[in-house]
Amino acid sequence: MKSLTKNLTLAAALTLAFASFGAVSAHAEEAAAAKPDNDVSYNVALTSDYRFRGISQSRLNPALQGGADYTHNPSGFYAGTWLSTIKWTKDAGGDGDIEWDIYGGKRGEISKDIAYDVGGLYYFYPSNGLHPSANTFELYGQLSAGPFSVKYSHSTTNLFAAPDSKNSGYLEAAFTYDVYDGYNLGLHVGHQNVKNNGAFSYSDYKVGVSKDFGFATVALAAVYADSNAYVTPAGKSTAKTGAVLTISKTF
Repeated sequence: MKSLTKNLTLAAALTLAFASFGAVSAHAEEAAAAKPDNDVSYNVALTSDYRFRGISQSRLNPALQGGADYTHNPSGFYAGTWLSTIKWTKDAGGDGDIEWDIYGGKRGEISKDIAYDVGGLYYFYPSNGLHPSANTFELYGQLSAGPFSVKYSHSTTNLFAAPDSKNSGYLEAAFTYDVYDGYNLGLHVGHQNVKNNGAFSYSDYKVGVSKDFGFATVALAAVYADSNAYVTPAGKSTAKTGAVLTISKTF
C-alpha cells in the first residue's frame, strides 16, 4: 500500500488494507462465478482481399466471410467453423467458390506468463475438382507470451492441391500491441515450406493496425509474399504487395 498521511494510525491502515483486499477478492470471485461455462460467438467480415499466408485467395478481389465459435471455459476446449468466398480453386483449374474451415483444439496456460493453443484444422473446398484435392488437414501448436506469439502448422495431407506435399509446414511469428487508445499494431512474418514443391515455398510479411469501434472492428494492413509462383489467369501475382481493408463484427 502506498504511504499514508501521518495522522493515519497503523491500526487504521491495517483495517483499510484488509477491507480492500476482501473487497477485491470478493469481486474476483464474483467475476469468476459469473463467467459462463460455455461461450458461443459469431463473426462476419467483409475484406477487400482475402489473403491467406500472404497469398490472395480471392484473385485480389473482395471476399465475404463468417463463422461461429464454441468454447468450454473450464477445460479450455473449443471448436468452430468459418467460411469465405474464394476464387483460387477455379484459377488452379478446378471449380468451387467457397472455403469452409472446421477446427477444434484446447487453450490454456503453461505458466502465468505463457499460454498455449493446440488443435487441428480442416480446410474443405466443396466440389473443388482438383487432383490432388485442395482439401487439407493441419495440426497446429502456438505459444504466446504477452504481445508475442509463435505458431507452427503441419499438414497431414497434401497441402492445398500441391502433389506429394504431405508433411508441409508453416512457421509464423506475430506481435500485437495497443499503441494508443485501442489502436492495435500488428506485425507478422511467416514461412511456408511446401514439401517436394520448392518452387511454391515462400515467406510472407504483414504490417497492420486495427481498432474496435464497437459497431465493428476495422483493420488495415500491408501484405506481401516473396513468391512468383502464384498468379491469376490474367498473369497478376497474388503475392504482390497490397493494402487490405477488413471490416468485421463479433457478437
